[in-house]
Amino acid sequence: MAKRSSTPAALPQAARNFARRHKAVWQAYETLGAAAAMAGPLDARTRRLVKLALAIGAQAQGAAKSHARRAKADGVSQAEMHHVAALAVTTLGPPAAVRAMAWMDEASDNTGKKAKGK
Repeated sequence: MAKRSSTPAALPQAARNFARRHKAVWQAYETLGAAAAMAGPLDARTRRLVKLALAIGAQAQGAAKSHARRAKADGVSQAEMHHVAALAVTTLGPPAAVRAMAWMDEASDNTGKKAKGK
């Protein structure tokens, strides 16, 4: 799994601003993320799907979209990501699952339109 880029251009605007203003904090955040990734036996693909599921459960739209984009870049299929959304139905309810799927589609540009009810 590739390390998250601290290159300002690779970050959303708000994160870019934070990283620029608080370089040491951002660097520590990236180091923590790398340490957490290596702290157990999960492979990169599984970690990516777990992080997507956590973002969905937290109803964190930006994080869910970010993890969906990164999952796609890491070779995770749209069908696999949609399965994560389907699994959310019994724990989070149908609205959360539908919302998550819309976020994934929006992040991967599958639908070409913004999800409603952000």
